[in-house]
Amino acid sequence: MTQSQVPVDSVKHAEATPEQPQPFRELGLKDDEYARIREILGRRPTDAELAMYSVMWSEHCSYKSSKVHLRYFGETTTEQMRSTMLAGIGENAGVVSVGDGWAVTFKVESHNHPSYVEPYQGAATGVGGIVRDIMAMGARPIAVGDPLRFGPLDADDTGRVLPGIVAGVGGYGNCLGLPNVAGEVVFDPSYAGNPLVNALCVGALKTEDLHLAFASGTGNKIILFGATTGLDGIGGVSVLASETFDSAGGGTGRKKLPSVQVGDPFTEKVLIECCLELFAAGLVVGIQDLGGAGLSCATSELASAGDGGMHVDLDAVPLRATGMTAAEILSSESQERMCAVVTPENVEAFLAVCRKWDTIATVIGEVTDGDRLVITSQGETVVDVPPRTVAHEGPVYTRPVSRDDAKQDALNADSPEALPRPETPSELRAEILRMAAAPNLASRSWVTDQYDRYVRGNTVAAHGADSGVVQVDESTGRGIAVATDCNARFVALDPYVGAQLALAEAYRNVATSGAVPLAVTDCLNFGSPEDPHVMWQFEQAVRGLADGCAVLGTPVTGGNVSFYNQTGTTAILPTPVVGVLGVIDDVTTAVRSGFAGADGDTVVLLGTTAAEFGGSEWAHEVHGHLGGRPPAVDLEHERRLAQLLAAAAADRALTGSHDLSDGGLAQGLVEAALAGGRGARVDLAGVHEDSFTALFAESAGRVLVTVPADGAEAFLARAAEAGVPALRLGETGGDVLDLGDALGTLALDELRAAWEGTLPARFGAVSV
Repeated sequence: MTQSQVPVDSVKHAEATPEQPQPFRELGLKDDEYARIREILGRRPTDAELAMYSVMWSEHCSYKSSKVHLRYFGETTTEQMRSTMLAGIGENAGVVSVGDGWAVTFKVESHNHPSYVEPYQGAATGVGGIVRDIMAMGARPIAVGDPLRFGPLDADDTGRVLPGIVAGVGGYGNCLGLPNVAGEVVFDPSYAGNPLVNALCVGALKTEDLHLAFASGTGNKIILFGATTGLDGIGGVSVLASETFDSAGGGTGRKKLPSVQVGDPFTEKVLIECCLELFAAGLVVGIQDLGGAGLSCATSELASAGDGGMHVDLDAVPLRATGMTAAEILSSESQERMCAVVTPENVEAFLAVCRKWDTIATVIGEVTDGDRLVITSQGETVVDVPPRTVAHEGPVYTRPVSRDDAKQDALNADSPEALPRPETPSELRAEILRMAAAPNLASRSWVTDQYDRYVRGNTVAAHGADSGVVQVDESTGRGIAVATDCNARFVALDPYVGAQLALAEAYRNVATSGAVPLAVTDCLNFGSPEDPHVMWQFEQAVRGLADGCAVLGTPVTGGNVSFYNQTGTTAILPTPVVGVLGVIDDVTTAVRSGFAGADGDTVVLLGTTAAEFGGSEWAHEVHGHLGGRPPAVDLEHERRLAQLLAAAAADRALTGSHDLSDGGLAQGLVEAALAGGRGARVDLAGVHEDSFTALFAESAGRVLVTVPADGAEAFLARAAEAGVPALRLGETGGDVLDLGDALGTLALDELRAAWEGTLPARFGAVSV
């Protein structure tokens, strides 16, 4: 069947057939939602309108279960926090000023369910989608990152999804020529069957080049450019991310037939350069990427954000499949596509730039002086809607929020205090080796070696360091640092405190590089919003994160909510991934990770250690235990600590630094020694009276730093003046980690063998 032969369900036909049955439930709409659409339109929707509303009112696109809680971010953001923010929540990505006329845009989003269905393409197109969000702001993408979470390392399905996801992240990002500088790889049984693939991108632009997406100016043209539109990705992320897997797959719930998008990074690489030239030439009023919900999203959001209406002709859309209906064209999530609003006098110049870059570009419509989004196909009107009702006025649910007291109280009462612990020196040394090889603590080089971390030549620090550091301005050396973090076990134990611990760790990881933390993005991964306990976790996490940001002065500039991360009734651990962006005036002052200075440097522990093991990696790895209370969080201390680290780095007073988090001081010492290639002799007596607690407790707000021996006293005095507890632990040097006469030594070769062997033993040698 040719395109002209496809039957058209026009507005006129819809008016004449008000009782025609429509598959709204199969498309994910509830009865009352369908009734509301009919009320808005004063008739039944056409097939194309039904498709638009169904994808735009999906959980993934409309945030219908989270809006009432996300408003709290705005309520807690002060004018001072907004002072550096040029664009925030609601835009394609957040943008903050970083000085010298430069701005940075960054965001993290989820592509979880597509990556389970088709690991390579799901992960690859997750990278592609977040990069286009950054492009739409007028920025050049400069780095990507990937917080990843999987089921148990030895699980069969982990063996299926992890290699494909890592290959997809690396393959797409490497082809784009973007360094991958940050992220995580976490294993936990709760992610079995529902891996989390969160994708981060950072872009840089001059402040005057900032562009926002809106369609204004009657007569301005709508140009679709980039790849052609096909059947791949129809109902992709917009459907897949809006229901649990057993239902989406046709188990106990409704049947859906989504398909995962297919990415082409080479097309996107050209699209990046094309967009930058279009921006530089002043040829666009606004640009919107086509990601989730495709043309349905781009057209309705551009029209809704503008001051008029819009007319689009689907017959002008370049297709790569025959026989596509209007609904399919509007719902397709084919990748590497953008929509631009262009004044009539600039259309030919716009098209010429696209021809230069061999990028397909077609005028598909124009801005009108009405207040309707009108879309035609085969000469018939198939969509005639108020655009705000599609893009911004969808359902808003106040879901039941209820703490499951019996479940939560039992979890908190199950303290790890009674778990058997190693006691003798030999047992403690064996435990350090065991933990160094644990899946969540072992080297990630099997993963990160598949990513190009240094392409473009501006990477200062990447995987293996606490945060990725990238130079933005060659003339001044100004740069940014970025880190993502979340210990979901802490969030399960106390969602409010756990979210603040995730914020604190990402904030601290940025600070250890010497950067000043500036802004936050988040990817809030939770189970079904129809579960009141999940909504309680979500509400508490949002409030904890927002309140924490207010204390630290770091605004949330944007992000993503990902619900329905569960299989059947089993939800993932609540996982609010927090990304923090910091600015560093001169990247040559960035502090290297670990014992990176010279033999004889003084090792200093900043912060205090308490017997805090609830949700710890030791309890998880050794005993499979989750219970008790998470570590305490002191955000005022975190702020003082960050200020101390930034000031000391700027003065070049530090030779190395390393955050302490999962695995405690023991793991921090192992990683610092291996990163710097030198051992150390340390005295644990002042850390805590109990050696096991000193080694494995996961108290927050702690950093290991090294300073030249002749600068140690001055640094300790500086820490005291800043109100940051500081303890001289020992000094660097040698090829062993010497824990003192009471505990003995561990050779670096022995530690390295344990730390580096885990992932290769599971997946084999890296194939790049």
